[in-house]
Amino acid sequence: MRRLRQLAERTPAARERYVDLLRALAITMVVLGHWGVTVIGYDRNGRPAGHSALGDLPWAWPLTWVAQVIPVFFLVGGYANAASLAARRGRGGTPTGWLVDRSARLARPTTALLVVLAVGAAVATLRGADATQVRTVVWFATIPLWFLVAYLVVVPLTPPMYALHRRFGLAVPVVLVALVALGDLGRLLGPAGLASGNYLFGWLAVHQLGFAWYDARTGQPEGRPARPGGAGPRGLRRRRLPLSRRAGAVLLGGGLAALLLLTVVGPYPVVLLNVPGERLDNAAPPSLALLAAATAQLGLILLLREPAQRWLRRPRPWQAVIAVNAVVLTVFLWHLTAAVLLVGLLDALGVLPTPPVGTAAWYAWRVPWLLALAVVLAALVAVFGPIEARTRRPPDTHPAREGTRRLRTALAVLGYAGLVTGLLLNSLTRKAAPEPLGLPAPALVAYLAGAGVLRLLRSGWGSRG
Repeated sequence: MRRLRQLAERTPAARERYVDLLRALAITMVVLGHWGVTVIGYDRNGRPAGHSALGDLPWAWPLTWVAQVIPVFFLVGGYANAASLAARRGRGGTPTGWLVDRSARLARPTTALLVVLAVGAAVATLRGADATQVRTVVWFATIPLWFLVAYLVVVPLTPPMYALHRRFGLAVPVVLVALVALGDLGRLLGPAGLASGNYLFGWLAVHQLGFAWYDARTGQPEGRPARPGGAGPRGLRRRRLPLSRRAGAVLLGGGLAALLLLTVVGPYPVVLLNVPGERLDNAAPPSLALLAAATAQLGLILLLREPAQRWLRRPRPWQAVIAVNAVVLTVFLWHLTAAVLLVGLLDALGVLPTPPVGTAAWYAWRVPWLLALAVVLAALVAVFGPIEARTRRPPDTHPAREGTRRLRTALAVLGYAGLVTGLLLNSLTRKAAPEPLGLPAPALVAYLAGAGVLRLLRSGWGSRG
């Protein structure tokens, strides 16, 4: 508590505390959403199995308009990435140094998860467990990594995309939304391959709005004169996100109207999460319907911003937000592992409840189920949370020679590529593949190699001339 009080007292007055609150709330909602819709049963071999209840609860589909909060995470990620990049440049740092620094907070807790899962899977396989079943368990535990793949692609693109933002402002997300619309046409009318770019364009569009929010809070970032085309009040206005309550009401109303037209009248599913059998998956890749929901969510965020900011000026709420954000990625990464462990324990004890979805018993089981999962996750966070919480920004180093600087940049890109490749290979590998390590060996090697390169660069290798 003393440490939290010290951190809260040292918080700069200009900090947008609301961004930190939104990050904590978004991850908390993802965790509770995954836990809440989980249905546990037994497969034909008598082994525990799980799936989402959304396919059996169509009445709950409109609730996903609020519960699908991954766009909120990309929004606040854009703000945080712009703020940290500007601060780094203000200290004379480079985009490569920023990228290497940014990798640590993402890679360290993720590496811990993957290593623990791989070791646990190897032990289970050596003790005679079926490699296919081992993979199935690990597959469920690593479902959260699909999101991290998208975010790890967006982070290295921050420097060039922020430069585009400073030159063209809000025109950039407009163009990205148009590209998403083109991809959706491919999904609806063909060819479906046109939608492949939506995995990047959709999340980048929301991420760019985080840049606009940052500019609205800071005016002229980095203390630099505006570039041609962006100078003067008009140039600044087109780079800034309107933060007024009136703007929030317009965005909320417009986003909801567009969402209703696209889903109730148009061809998009009402549900914003994956439901087997639906014509489209609004989240993978992001669709126009998901972006409409993100617009409405942004409007609601702006409407609540002022009262939330006043509330966060109080010491205890702000300390709670600091505490959650210190381990927020750990919470996200381990929340489905907590479910796997709890199901395994209850099954081993012979007391695993499996009421049919939608029954009174299933609804009644939600409360003790969530409480038990919270206890298991708290234990996991107590063990693995310090890995994330103790990640620190290294001191700024002296500039490197030109040749070394280029080498560091190339290695940083390769390192991030290794992270993304490893996580992507895992996500693309089928659930029932026979994997003795639970994870595909090439995926694990690619990820650990990328993490090792970034760790070497972060230690200061090649940073001095």
